[in-house]
Amino acid sequence: MAKHAYWFLFVLSVLAFTSCKFNPNLQGKGNDSIQGVWEEDSVDYQDQKLQYSKHKFRFTCDSVYVTIETFAKVNMYPDSCFNNGKWTEYAKGTYLTKEDTLMLTATFTKPNFKQKISGCYRIGQYLPAFVIRKTSKDSLYLESIQQHLQLKLALKERTTCVQKPLN
Repeated sequence: MAKHAYWFLFVLSVLAFTSCKFNPNLQGKGNDSIQGVWEEDSVDYQDQKLQYSKHKFRFTCDSVYVTIETFAKVNMYPDSCFNNGKWTEYAKGTYLTKEDTLMLTATFTKPNFKQKISGCYRIGQYLPAFVIRKTSKDSLYLESIQQHLQLKLALKERTTCVQKPLN
């Protein structure tokens, strides 16, 4: 009986050690078709809106850097933050594409993409999700799942993922 118990433990140990492997210490590869810098040149009906934002995305491997330039005709912030109705926000994080969906997990940052914990405008997490409506070699059309706004992005620079070690 003890012989069978030792044999069972041996087989169980071999299975446990061979079935697991460590993840590589590299950032993820991301989605090759969206690697690069994408910008919104204009927003539909921007002249008729009280407030609108233009987006810029930089996808590099599985990371994303977002710049959101907002234009407002109505002041919703303290006067020191309103900045004559024009301001820019930044976010940094990772992204994931699954079928026709692009999901970002990011945090609002300072212009140098370092963590922002206070100040004007939004702080904390930036968690948008988009339906990828159309993609080509030089255009990317996204629709915000939360706000149902269309983002028509033009490719400004194509990049190739060079995976870097994780810290």
